Amino acid sequence: MSNSSAGPSKVRVGSSQPSEAALKRKRGVFQKDLQHMMYGFGDDPNPLPETVALVEDIVVEYVTDLVHKAQDIASKRGKLLTEDFLFLIRKDLPKLNRSTELLSMNEELKQARKAFEVDEEKLATIE
Repeated sequence: MSNSSAGPSKVRVGSSQPSEAALKRKRGVFQKDLQHMMYGFGDDPNPLPETVALVEDIVVEYVTDLVHKAQDIASKRGKLLTEDFLFLIRKDLPKLNRSTELLSMNEELKQARKAFEVDEEKLATIE
């Protein structure tokens, strides 16, 4: 009994073969960033290109899957929000905590930039 199907099968994360979506996208876009991240987590300063490509495929597939799930959740409302992503990672506390930390930092930076721009405008009108 054969276990093959008529349509293309989706390759699982961790497999050495890229999925169809990975083949359609431009490859190597994140390789430099991933090399630095891998080194930061204890890998060799110059990891093998095959390793970086595999990690890139895994990351892109994970993010793509997460976005599709968030879109499914948001389709009822008609608008994709940050909270949709937080809802999806709610059970992974380290990711959730880091995400909320980064979002609050981003908000603080926005407020600081806005205050800086206002101060600059005031200085320009005084002179």
